[in-house]
Amino acid sequence: MANEKQSKSAPQEKLRILLVDDHPMVRERLAEVIEREPDLTICGEAEDRFGALDVIATKRPQLAIIDLTLKDSQGIELIKDVRSRFPETLMLVVSMHDELLHAERVIRAGAKGYITKQEATRKIMLAIRTVLKGEVYLSEKMASRIAARALGSPKAGNVSPMSLLSDRELSVFQMIGQGHGTRQIAESLHLDIRTVETYRARIKEKLSLKDANELLQYAIRWSETGSPM
Repeated sequence: MANEKQSKSAPQEKLRILLVDDHPMVRERLAEVIEREPDLTICGEAEDRFGALDVIATKRPQLAIIDLTLKDSQGIELIKDVRSRFPETLMLVVSMHDELLHAERVIRAGAKGYITKQEATRKIMLAIRTVLKGEVYLSEKMASRIAARALGSPKAGNVSPMSLLSDRELSVFQMIGQGHGTRQIAESLHLDIRTVETYRARIKEKLSLKDANELLQYAIRWSETGSPM
């Protein structure tokens, strides 16, 4: 009997997942779904960039699920930090924002997948399993668009003026929409105030916005709905 017990393999260690989202209810729903899986467990939660980096440093999760809009920070900046400091941690973005604008950005930054929160209600486990296998998860629509671009199809062009913004300009734009002032944006992104002002000017020019008030209203709509319209 003792020999039989010794021959049994030890239980497999669960894969650790970190949830990074500034909405507690979103984290709670994701945790409920993930914890049902026998080989997965939530090892930590965070609502901003620095909290996420602390958890990754101590818990070493195999996967971080990241929202693009975080408390006092932006998900794209966190993705770049994780790729640089913890390259072994895989990343999946779950966001309300338009996949056509953000998916390629987050893949370039270091994430392995992108899924909208609307789609996540049905396909979150498929996305998680795909990324944990080391593969890239994108919707069929997005994968087709990338393939069309690679083949030089004219149908793969930019879908909105927002596509003209660089990653850093988009981060500044999103923080404006969250109500952050120039000084707060500079501190969060570790930039000089004059640099943030330069980004603001470039954003207005690229989006054909006439003044700071129009920029603010446009950014607020984007932050709240994922679309400026």
